[in-house]
Amino acid sequence: MGAYIVRRLLLIIPTLFGILLLNFLIIQLAPGGPVEQTLAQLQGFGDTTGERIGSGGGSDMASAPSSEGTGYRGAQGLDPALIAEIERMYGFDKPAHERFMQMLISYLKFDFGTSFYSSKTVMELIIEKMPVSISLGLWTTLIAYLVSIPLGIRKAVRDGSSFDMWTSSAIIIGYAIPNFLFAILLIVLFAGGTYFDWFPLRGLTSPGWEEMTLLQKIGDYFWHLTLPVLASVISSFATLTMLTKNAFLDEIHKQYVLTAKAKGLAENRVLYGHVFRNAMLLIIAGMPAALIGIFFTGSLLIEVIFSLDGLGLLGYEAVIRRDYPVIFGTLYIFTLVGLLLKLISDITYTLIDPRIDFSSREG
Repeated sequence: MGAYIVRRLLLIIPTLFGILLLNFLIIQLAPGGPVEQTLAQLQGFGDTTGERIGSGGGSDMASAPSSEGTGYRGAQGLDPALIAEIERMYGFDKPAHERFMQMLISYLKFDFGTSFYSSKTVMELIIEKMPVSISLGLWTTLIAYLVSIPLGIRKAVRDGSSFDMWTSSAIIIGYAIPNFLFAILLIVLFAGGTYFDWFPLRGLTSPGWEEMTLLQKIGDYFWHLTLPVLASVISSFATLTMLTKNAFLDEIHKQYVLTAKAKGLAENRVLYGHVFRNAMLLIIAGMPAALIGIFFTGSLLIEVIFSLDGLGLLGYEAVIRRDYPVIFGTLYIFTLVGLLLKLISDITYTLIDPRIDFSSREG
């Protein structure tokens, strides 16, 4: 097992390199980078960047093509020296391969540079937005698993019963409703939209939160979190419930379960002592993807609707504004965490089912 873990850790290096290289090459083809946007401001809307140019606050994370020689219309009539200074400010005065190698060297030291549109570093921005996304993702994941796994097991045991039928109908209806539409419905019903004004609409805390007692802070936190979590979990537990049910159904009809029942073992002992271990392997396999999707990328629409300034909104704004340090910094961190979670998932396999031996694998 130790050799397998070492191989997987070493495999992370070329995987990260390939993902960053692919996205770097794609970004080279994307028009409207920060240099072009700055030139457009200077040409059409006046000089709104003089202070930043004079400060020389450049970044070595640039990854867009320089405007020089591209025929960009916003550069017409501007002093070439000014254009060169803007390119140097953003780090676009170097060839693409030099920028990429410099970026990799900085990333090895976990130095992701500074945002083009903020005085904060990429790591500071991520740390600042992380609590919102973790709060939303943690409780969404926890509630989804606490509801879905017991419900899926119950549906498998009572397959074909009236309970199975009406819960399946409710799950299908919930799955068919987009989470952002459900969020709007919750706002209309419970956040002062039309009917009740029971829950707040913005942020995760109320004004004056710092002056509250510990119990008041906890209550205020969950008060703000209730509607966003409900809106997020509505589309999360449906797939997990049906996956749990199908996994248990597949195991329940196998020969070893029938043999255990024939020996007189209690149903719960058969279900949780034998079936559970095998059926949960499929559930565990999907956990890394679920954690990455919920914890780190979050739900952009949910964050926007409930005015939650999290990582989903940060990534969206970075792409729209071509904030390349933020784009590549978050991509690096999320990919690294995702690969590590996948490794943890494989290790968890062996804890649940010792028959699985990854050390015998060659890749």
